[in-house]
Order: sequence, then structure tokens, then C-alpha cells
Amino acid sequence: MSNGPAGQTARSTVRPNPETDARTPMRTFLYTADGVAIDSVYDPGTAVYDASPGPAFVVAHGFTGDVDRPHVRRAAAALARHGAVVTFSFRGHGASGGRSTVGDREVLDLAAAVAWARELGHPRVVTVGFSMGGSVVLRHAALHRGVDAVVSVSAPARWYYRGTAPMRRLHWLVTRPEGRLIGRYGLRTRIHHRDWDPVPLSPVEAVPRIAPAPLLVVHGDRDAYFPLDHPRMLADAAGDHGELWLEPGMGHAENAADDALLARIGDWAAARAG
Repeated sequence: MSNGPAGQTARSTVRPNPETDARTPMRTFLYTADGVAIDSVYDPGTAVYDASPGPAFVVAHGFTGDVDRPHVRRAAAALARHGAVVTFSFRGHGASGGRSTVGDREVLDLAAAVAWARELGHPRVVTVGFSMGGSVVLRHAALHRGVDAVVSVSAPARWYYRGTAPMRRLHWLVTRPEGRLIGRYGLRTRIHHRDWDPVPLSPVEAVPRIAPAPLLVVHGDRDAYFPLDHPRMLADAAGDHGELWLEPGMGHAENAADDALLARIGDWAAARAG
């Protein structure tokens, strides 16, 4: 597949009706600024707004997820009650091209998805990220800007954290050749073998640059990957433009976000995005 401009549609399996201009579900490949094809899905949602079209939620999944994983589809379905939803597979995940850089160049994947939501006519765009995707939405909002609200769920505040057993296992998966083989064949995730050079802006460094866009940080008090100092660091860095929800009994990322929490996130985002 040849390279194209960022956000350009590479291939679409369903297109809008040109006669009625009706918004219909679409699945397509988008190109990133560095030429990676990103498998992307658009759901027009079920919400009705006085000023149509309403907001679009762009959902950024966690590491080893993809657009077809049940937990990603469940989150998308919950948010679709509040507006349109764009989901996509990060590079190296699922049917997307390239290899995962574990949160670095993934900001370009998110930028292409946000640009697509704008091209589809949505004047307000909210990014919602989980775990690795939670760090990506923070860095994207700081570096690319152009979003109306940001929701980061179960995200790290700083890089190279190895303080929990799940994170030590994840570092082994990413840094060891045998770990990357398991990622490719066992988890459908192709991981780049090169270290970061330079080290990208960390999530906590990115947060102060997000203002004036409102930020919601969500974290479970039973998160086995990142303890509560991570969300507290992010909330402190956000200052007055941030809000922190510490969820009792919640574990990590999409799998742990129940429908009630996703509904609250949708309500918050729809209100804060205008």
C-alpha cells in the first residue's frame, strides 16, 4: 500500500450515502504523517443534538488491543450513546501497518483519527485513551492540540516504570527478542525492536500544555499496573483545568471500565466539549 498524506483515506469498505448525506458506519484505512496505514472505524452514534452533528469521541486503546477487541467495542458502544465514535488500531496492532513504538509515534495514529473525525463534519472532538492510549491522548493534546476535551484512563505519569509485576512483564515483552515474538504471534502485536531515541515527552510533562482544553484523569484504586501516585501526579500537573476520578474497586483500563463509568465519562465529555 503506497504512502499518502496524514489523515487521507487509504481504503473504505462503507461510504456515506451521497444523495441523503446520511451518516453511516464506515471502516477504512487512514494514513499517518509518516505513512503508516491505520485500520479505523466510524460509528455515527445514537445521540441526537440540537446542533447537528454532535461531538465525536476518538478512542485510543491500550497496548495489545485493537479495534476489534470486545472491550474496545464495548467502550465504543457505550460512548456512542453520547455522540459519534471513531475507533482505530494503533500501529503494529491488529490490521494496522507498522510496528508499535509503545506510545511514542502513536500520537501520529491518533492525529490521523482526529483529522478524520473533523473531515466527517464533527466540530467538537474528544479523545478518550486507556493505558498506553491514555498516555497517547495526553501527548497528542499537548503536541498537536486541536481537541475539545481529553479523557485519560489508567495512564502512566512517567516512563520506564517497573514498580509492579505486570509492568516488569511488559518491559520484558517489549525489550527482549523472545518477548517480541510472543507479542507478534500470541498477542497480535508487532513491537519495534529499537529503543526510543530521543525519549519522548512524558505524560506528566505533557499535561500542563493541554490547557485550555479540559482534562479528566480516571484511575482505579485496584490498578495492578500503575499505583495511585501516577494519576495524582497527572492531576497535580493539570492544575485547574484537570479533574481526577479515583474509582473504588476498579482495575486497569478498558477491561475494568464498566458501563456505568463509561456513561459518566460520556456525560462529562459531552458537557465539557460544549
